[in-house]
Amino acid sequence: MSGHSKWSTIKHKKGRTDAARSKTFSKLSKEITVSAKMGMPDPDMNPRLRLAVKAAKAVSMPKDVIDRAIKKSQMGDAADYAEIRYEGYGVNGIAIIVEALTDNLNRTASNVRSYFSKCGGNMGQTGSVSHGFDRMGEISYPAAAGSADDVMMAALDAGADDVESDEEGHWIYCKVEELNAVSEALEKALGESLEAKFIWKPQVLTTVDLETAQKLMRLVDLLEEDDDVQSVTHNFDVPDEVAAQL
Repeated sequence: MSGHSKWSTIKHKKGRTDAARSKTFSKLSKEITVSAKMGMPDPDMNPRLRLAVKAAKAVSMPKDVIDRAIKKSQMGDAADYAEIRYEGYGVNGIAIIVEALTDNLNRTASNVRSYFSKCGGNMGQTGSVSHGFDRMGEISYPAAAGSADDVMMAALDAGADDVESDEEGHWIYCKVEELNAVSEALEKALGESLEAKFIWKPQVLTTVDLETAQKLMRLVDLLEEDDDVQSVTHNFDVPDEVAAQL
């Protein structure tokens, strides 16, 4: 996806602070707890939990923190979280999808609506922007995993639908229901992946200028800093010259 690696690089540099690391651990712990509570507390028997644990390991979350999150799911006082998706528009009509896990729907909806409003955007109805995205599984590998051709062959053999490669790495896409199977097949061919997750992949990207990018990044930052928000997806592309200024 055009702009994928540039945006990832920007966010990687932004996310190196201890505070950002702590917030990331908190969100991943919540996903692990919810995944374990909804299914088996054993990652080998629970595909969603296996993906959550993999995501946690990808950011070097300590094993004892992962284990505590799983154990929390089995406690009677573990919070009941609802999964909710919000959709809306940032400045210049940029489509944004927000996924959250919350124990207070009113609080989360109010917060998300206020972030959109503060940044010149507006909330939409469910389905208002998601029709412009494809729900898919995404598996990422570093560039060192192999050449673009080698990764493409391995991905096709594993049952993937598409591959995108550049100097930063490889992104392999597959159907949602096939993510675990494709991920496991790829690990046999290419080794451990960096991450395997469900995503909303935009069908068309909109290139933005510096001013628009700054406003959109402020909105994305506000959303991601909210404790209830698990992921934020958008359809804007940051050109090289704009990324350099950011």
